[in-house]
Amino acid sequence: MLKKIYFLLLLLSFSNLFSQNVPLSDQATVSVFTCGKGDELYTTFGHTAIRVTDSINRLDVVYNYGMFDFREGNFYLKFVKGDLQYFVAATSYQDFMFEYQSENREVIEQTLNLSQEKKQRLFDLLNSSLFSDGRFYTYKFIDRNCTTMVVEKINDVVGKPIITKVDDTSISYRKVLYPYFENHFYYKLGINIIFGAKTDGDSEKLFLPIEFLHSLDKAKVGGKPIVLKKETVVKGAPHKTPFSFLNSIYFVALLLLIIVLTKNRKVFFSVLFAFGLLGLFLCLVGLYSLHKELLWNYNALLFNPAFVILPFIRNAKWFKNLIHFCFGLLLVYVVMMLNKPHLLLMIPFIMAVFYMLFQLKRKTKEA
Repeated sequence: MLKKIYFLLLLLSFSNLFSQNVPLSDQATVSVFTCGKGDELYTTFGHTAIRVTDSINRLDVVYNYGMFDFREGNFYLKFVKGDLQYFVAATSYQDFMFEYQSENREVIEQTLNLSQEKKQRLFDLLNSSLFSDGRFYTYKFIDRNCTTMVVEKINDVVGKPIITKVDDTSISYRKVLYPYFENHFYYKLGINIIFGAKTDGDSEKLFLPIEFLHSLDKAKVGGKPIVLKKETVVKGAPHKTPFSFLNSIYFVALLLLIIVLTKNRKVFFSVLFAFGLLGLFLCLVGLYSLHKELLWNYNALLFNPAFVILPFIRNAKWFKNLIHFCFGLLLVYVVMMLNKPHLLLMIPFIMAVFYMLFQLKRKTKEA
């Protein structure tokens, strides 16, 4: 995906060619680009695009379904809500590759073994989407992104059997995504806190670029492999963020340890109040957002919205009852987390919440 867009310029550059039904020659090729991850959050999972070349027609164009506009009003609110519009744009091969070469990000090209008829159908389908309402789509993290759109277009022309995921579908989406945030602790923590129950389902959807690459490698059409040739266009370099103590679980654990060691009632109330606000946000954002990944977020059992009212209860009996209620939900949360990949991330928070609740209960005297 590109950070900056020049959609109008690209349309003007290619409008004369794409507004016509150009018949591809028998020299035409269709290939899929799988691009490596970058340093920015939106490049964490890599990218997928389609290339069509035809030396006879002097054509070498890349169709990119990962375009979005940072300048769009209320960008982040729309992203959270789930109605942010992405779109497809066409650019030259040289312009597309420039970003990946300059950022030293790997690009692998798989040339597809398609008949002339299917190449033409795909080419016409891609071009028609450039000049119709179909060029826009509502981005969904798992269900609709730059990879799923390419999968959809290729499956439209391939017929049966369609290209499906060949990687392990018995593990959860959350577990599939977990390694992508290596040494990006706060990204990993934030994603795992805000994602709800859907991401714990079996990862059957083909939505990640690298998984699409693997699926193409194994796919066959008419008994023949669909990948005619595979090569690394840009070798790239590993994008590994060096370890930083401040960007690690150790720093968060140390911070929580300092908080609990204060044994200060006001500090405990303040921290739990902040956790309660977070839990309230997790509950409300699931109702506000169209992203199904944010629904039914059991992390609200840990960051309990009831913590918000805890500092304001003066009746000792009611206070202890609420503490017991919070303990019960915390126990439910721990049981639910036993088979989750992000258990280790949440252990410092679980222990800190347990200790603060325990100390508040112990120091509360009956009226």
